[in-house]
Amino acid sequence: MWRNGFLQGLLLVLVITGALSVVTSQHQARKLFIALQQEKEHAHQMEIEWGQLQLEQSTLAASARVERVATKQLQMQLPKKEQIKLIRVGQSSPLDNGTSHKP
Repeated sequence: MWRNGFLQGLLLVLVITGALSVVTSQHQARKLFIALQQEKEHAHQMEIEWGQLQLEQSTLAASARVERVATKQLQMQLPKKEQIKLIRVGQSSPLDNGTSHKP
């Protein structure tokens, strides 16, 4: 008789242990799922920030802005037509302003 009670008690302990294991596993799975969702949200926010930074970089590098900054902050200006010298490759002297000499 005590054998039957012992077996029932052992089965009861095993069932409770199994139930606690299931609950613990589910709890851990939920925690991991929440962490995964948080990381996905963080990745999404970083993608948005990356896009904004790329847009900002393209805006800052725009040629009109570069010209404006060069003109206003660096006091630079475009050269006048007479200040531009054309140099052709293969000529003997780069100082002849692109004109060709005929013998």
